[in-house]
Amino acid sequence: MSSRTTAGPQQTAVPPDKQGDGKRVAAVAKQRASGAGESFFKGLSTGSGILILVILAAVAAFLVGLSIPALTADVRQLPFGEFWSFVLPYAFGTVWAAFLALLMALPVSIGIALFISHYAPRRLAAGLGYVIDLLAAVPSVVFGLWGINVLAPQMLPLFTWLNTYLGWIPLFSGQVSGTGRTVLTAAVVLAVMVLPIITALCREVFLQTPRLHEEASLALGATRWEMIRQAVLPFGTPGIISAAMLGLGRALGETMAVAMVLSPAHLISVQLLTSQNPNTIAANIALAFPEANGLGVNQLIASGLVLFVITLAVNMGARWIIARRSEFSGAN
Repeated sequence: MSSRTTAGPQQTAVPPDKQGDGKRVAAVAKQRASGAGESFFKGLSTGSGILILVILAAVAAFLVGLSIPALTADVRQLPFGEFWSFVLPYAFGTVWAAFLALLMALPVSIGIALFISHYAPRRLAAGLGYVIDLLAAVPSVVFGLWGINVLAPQMLPLFTWLNTYLGWIPLFSGQVSGTGRTVLTAAVVLAVMVLPIITALCREVFLQTPRLHEEASLALGATRWEMIRQAVLPFGTPGIISAAMLGLGRALGETMAVAMVLSPAHLISVQLLTSQNPNTIAANIALAFPEANGLGVNQLIASGLVLFVITLAVNMGARWIIARRSEFSGAN
């Protein structure tokens, strides 16, 4: 009796070396895909950095190119007179108003940031931080309207008191303005405008303080304020400087709020309460540009070049100050 063997479908076994080749191919494909993504991201990042430099160079070239006619023309042809005599009072007013605003805004911003990060309950801190962030979204023209219609009249009693009792100080001397539209009022408006920027940045810096530093300070018997003074503020000093310079840059370039609030004049004066106040470069450009023509436009653009240089110098100075503290690290 013969037996038949039924042949079923044969299954071909893949040799081990073939399996290894497949894994290597998959690994190579994955590596190539990862390398392509890395190359794309690197190219995008590099291109973005180069684009920033190109934009900065283009702005500088635009300002320099249109400023040359005003800088080289005969003084008798310039509608605003000799250039440096024209621009220096405005440059002084720009720096003066921004400095006053920063002087008022920085301590308040640091205090608010410390309250949010180390004192306030969690729910209150979240809500307050949200309100501070919303304040940065208010348009400058709204601040200008608030300054001229609400703040300026309410500042008059304070101006009178300062002039009466502190008039022997040059800052508070002179005839008090009857409208309240002074450089001090403009500085207060600028301080309110830069407050959310400085506060938000300082808050994030303070929250990044190493927890071990804070706990070590408290473990040694320090109070909360002593812990902040020993651990939080030293760690956050570079961030505070960066935030202050960013706020200062906003104050230096602010236009509409200053143009609406300030009672301007073409002079250099440190008096804060009088009706004759040094104007800023940005506000003067906004007020004079619609009626300017010919070399007058070039003079205004040249004053914009001066503002560009001032802002650039301020930021470079801030970077130099921060670089001096680059050896500080949260891990030290």
